[in-house]
Formats: sequence, structure tokens, C-alpha cells
Amino acid sequence: MILITDGSVDTQTKTGVGAYLLATDGYSFSDASISPIETKQFENTSSTKLELQALLWALESISPTNRQIHIYTDSQNIIGLPGRRERLTRNDYRSKSGEPIRNEQLYRDFFAAIDLLYCRFFKVRGHQPKVGKNEIDRLFTLVDRTTRNALRQQRALNRSYEKSD
Repeated sequence: MILITDGSVDTQTKTGVGAYLLATDGYSFSDASISPIETKQFENTSSTKLELQALLWALESISPTNRQIHIYTDSQNIIGLPGRRERLTRNDYRSKSGEPIRNEQLYRDFFAAIDLLYCRFFKVRGHQPKVGKNEIDRLFTLVDRTTRNALRQQRALNRSYEKSD
């Protein structure tokens, strides 16, 4: 099972759109084994937070129990989280000053989710030229475009509501 996630945030309004695409084993770029891209709007978010929110929402939505899942993301934070787990748990998700770290609950939820699954994480280079893209890169581009287009539509709707007031 292959899961591709991405998110796009409007930093002024702190709203964002997360998206995921799920493909079963043995997929092909033009194959029906690829599900439609799902999107969800998130409020009061940031780019780091949204990437985690989108991934957790995707994992919750698809419930991939007892299956190996390859997760593709352009989020360096998500890619690095498994390697930071020991330090985060040892410090009880607190900074050096003793304050809870930002996104603490999302990190806890992330580790709880991946403990139930066999996950492998892969870094995708986002926003690269067409030349040299493989199938995963092309699928990621579709997810990335979907999030950016959904965010643009949301901005346009917000502007039209503001003008009508």
C-alpha cells in the first residue's frame, strides 16, 4: 500500500488543505488501483502542523491495519520524526526550558499511529521539473496541485464572502 500526503497553508489566515492519495500494491500511474485524491480543510494550522494533521487524518481514514504501508511526503519533519522519537519521549515532549513542545499531541498521535502499522517513510522532492520524475513524483505532483488548488478556491470563497458583507 502506498500513501502520498501533502498540505498547503495560507499563512495569513492559518487555514490549510491536506490531501492524500492511496494506491494499492502493484499500482500503475493510469490504473484504477489508485484511489481519488481526498482533501480536508484544517483551521489554525501551520505548514509543519498541517503535514502531520494530513498524515494522521489519512491514516485514520484508510485504516491500514496489518499491512505494510509506504508513506511518501515532502515533509522533512515527518521523515525525521522516527529518528527523534527516543529524545522526544525521554524528555516527555518538553523543550530544554521544560515547556511542552509545539505540536506535542500531534507527535504523540503520530507515534501511536505508526506503532499500529508497518510504515516506511520516503522523502519526495516537491516542486521539481517534469524531466526526471518517476511515477511517485508524478503522483505527488497531483496531490500537491490538488492541495494548492483547493486552498486557492477557499481563498476565493473567503474573499467573496468578505465582499458580500
